[in-house]
Amino acid sequence: MASPPTTQATDRHPTAIGFGGAVSSVDPNATNVGLAVLRRGGNAVDAAVATAAALGVTEPYSAGIGGGGYFVYYNAKKHKVFTIDGRETAPAAMPTDAFIDPATGKQYNFTPELVTSGVSVGVPGTLATWNSALKQWGSLSLGKALGPAADLADRGFVVDSTFRLQTLENKVRFEAIVPTAKLFLPGGDAPQVGSVFKNPELAATYRMLGEQGLAPFYNGQLGAEIAAVVKNPPKSATTKLPVMPGYMTTSDLAKYRAIDRTPTKVRYDGLDVYGMPPSSSGGTTVGEALNILQPQHLRKQSTVQALHTYLEASALAFADRAAYVGDPAYVDVPQKELLSRGFGAERSCLIDPRHAATKPVPAGSPDGKYSRCAKGSATEQRPDTEGRSTTHLVTADKWGNVVSYTLTIEQTGGSAITVPGRGFLLNNELTDFSAVYDEADPNRIQPGKRPRSSMSPTIVLRGGRPFMAIGSPGGSTIITTVLQTLTNRLDRGMTLPQAIAAPRASQRNTASVTAEQSFIDKYGSALAPYGHKFTPAGAPGSSAAEIGAVAALEFLPGGAILAAAEPTRRGGGAAGTVKQLWPRSH
Repeated sequence: MASPPTTQATDRHPTAIGFGGAVSSVDPNATNVGLAVLRRGGNAVDAAVATAAALGVTEPYSAGIGGGGYFVYYNAKKHKVFTIDGRETAPAAMPTDAFIDPATGKQYNFTPELVTSGVSVGVPGTLATWNSALKQWGSLSLGKALGPAADLADRGFVVDSTFRLQTLENKVRFEAIVPTAKLFLPGGDAPQVGSVFKNPELAATYRMLGEQGLAPFYNGQLGAEIAAVVKNPPKSATTKLPVMPGYMTTSDLAKYRAIDRTPTKVRYDGLDVYGMPPSSSGGTTVGEALNILQPQHLRKQSTVQALHTYLEASALAFADRAAYVGDPAYVDVPQKELLSRGFGAERSCLIDPRHAATKPVPAGSPDGKYSRCAKGSATEQRPDTEGRSTTHLVTADKWGNVVSYTLTIEQTGGSAITVPGRGFLLNNELTDFSAVYDEADPNRIQPGKRPRSSMSPTIVLRGGRPFMAIGSPGGSTIITTVLQTLTNRLDRGMTLPQAIAAPRASQRNTASVTAEQSFIDKYGSALAPYGHKFTPAGAPGSSAAEIGAVAALEFLPGGAILAAAEPTRRGGGAAGTVKQLWPRSH
């Protein structure tokens, strides 16, 4: 009798309710890996690392050990929130004019040229983040945490339409790099929907790191291979892309450290909202926006009025993000004042309940001296180049520990540079720096610096206990996605699944609001009299036509956990609980 197939399509349930722990991510294979860790007695941190490693297999264009991210953790014993900054860093030799073509004196074309280059690759922080989290709070070794993902990479997963679409959208870039074309374009085409995609090279890399730890990556042979491929990308002989060399050295890898940081915290409607501090702008911008919204009492407003208020609050917070937030090792970020109630109230006063302000609005003055409706000062608004890819996961365990973790390689497909024989793509994270060097810009290019991020892994406490955990991919739309989903749930009477499924719009202090077509269809005409103008997100049928891909969970009365993911965006996410009440498995 033939043995049953070891790889099959996995059911996706965007919502699950149960006990004993939960996992939510964009992918059912990864969610199942995390749940299996919890069922074997692992904790939320163990499950988060295992899930993230699995996403490196099934979501290789969004995350993996060639990238970085931000890890937010609630420790149930200490009743305290901790964070790890695993953001990539610029090489020590990175010049301030790295994005300028010396032949022309003008900026490199952003895509596909600059993003498909060694210049764009930052020193990866994901592996250091996993190791730090496990050592501080986990119960598994790195090897045991990586084991399920290694098995998944060997066994393979069933290709869905999203994976094929993302591959095809990057075909020109992937064809430019020999090992990338070999791995992701077998036979010159993207893997077919329904076929099984295997990555034995990544499986071997995971097993080696599980046995030897961080040393090969940051101080050994693998690190030397990473530096070499950045400095001399293995370019195809037929590509027309320049694929410029980068600046990374083995010394840059050896010096890399994941940093423990104190989380941001704001109070909103009796809840404590914790987020990621700089180098991410997520915690400060989501937090400031909530402080701006607090005096507006969204729950008392009509749907259209609440959406107008949300859009205006977001624009104000984004103005301050651009003016003040960068890597705190290089920039004096006024974090305390940005998150102060006084500053939030001062900015909130500027919202006209009937009219949208002319964009861009000027930044405020977070100086501790606040007066009613201070106008703020004009600051230059720079183009947003942050990639829309990335992935997010949440986990919780039976002891009450919770993780909200966002990780990325930036662009869908990162730099498109695969480390030969190792099975993973390198990031293009350095393109998150502002393209033109300006001494007044907190996000200007500097050697060793972490580019500003919008990743917003968030944990919400009620009465000192976990209530929600949430996050999303989406570049700078991450901030608005998290903010809108929070206000949907907390102020607009939606359940968490409804809050996630609702149409999205992202106002990032620009003349036109980027919005999903479904949002424009539903609310565009009602918001037009306020002066809001809308631009559809991405092209119809492309992976960029959607905003965000939320993974979240909520603790229900009685101790049950509701895990929730996207019902349709990115093909739908996957949520599950350890002892599942609903939906029942068959």
